[in-house]
Amino acid sequence: MTPSYWAQASEELAANDPAMAELVQRYRDASLVSRGDPFSTLARSIVGQQISVRAADSVWVRFVDRVGEVTPQQLAQVGSEGLVGCGLSQRKIEYMSDLASHFLSGRMNPAHWANLDDEAVIAELVGVRGIGRWTAEMFLIFNLMRPDVFPVDDIGLQRAVSGRYFSGAKLSKRALVEFGDRWRPWRSVATWYLWRSLDPVPVEY
Repeated sequence: MTPSYWAQASEELAANDPAMAELVQRYRDASLVSRGDPFSTLARSIVGQQISVRAADSVWVRFVDRVGEVTPQQLAQVGSEGLVGCGLSQRKIEYMSDLASHFLSGRMNPAHWANLDDEAVIAELVGVRGIGRWTAEMFLIFNLMRPDVFPVDDIGLQRAVSGRYFSGAKLSKRALVEFGDRWRPWRSVATWYLWRSLDPVPVEY
């Protein structure tokens, strides 16, 4: 599913930023897409923490083989003991259990996220063990498709801005935030294009 705002955002970014215009033209046939399911998206983000994309894909396949359908109910039924040996560390198994618990208890309710602003959703997500701000921001971009998220802690975003606009000079976080203001209200879209400047293959969560 492509965001409804994608064409407008890309056009406006290109009109105001020559460096961005080149990326918009280069990747005009691609866009941000979402897998759609909040629980499996968050579970996959936990699997992928601190390991390579290839390793994460391998663990995810084993995890799905063990769990079956990736739902809170199914994960609770399998239990922590049932996840041992599928490639998850003990800590990540604990994170998965806490995530399922939040969904099953109603402490985490995706149905009302559409009515919350970005910071309110982030505050709810980081209440789960193993989910920090970066993971929450990735969720806002890739699942909820919020248009104006700017994940300043993301190494790829930092590298892309530094290389494309500052000849490789490193920016402070504050300077990066201030520089990113030029892309409001489409900072998620700008971030996606900047990621493409480093890796032409789009990431999906």
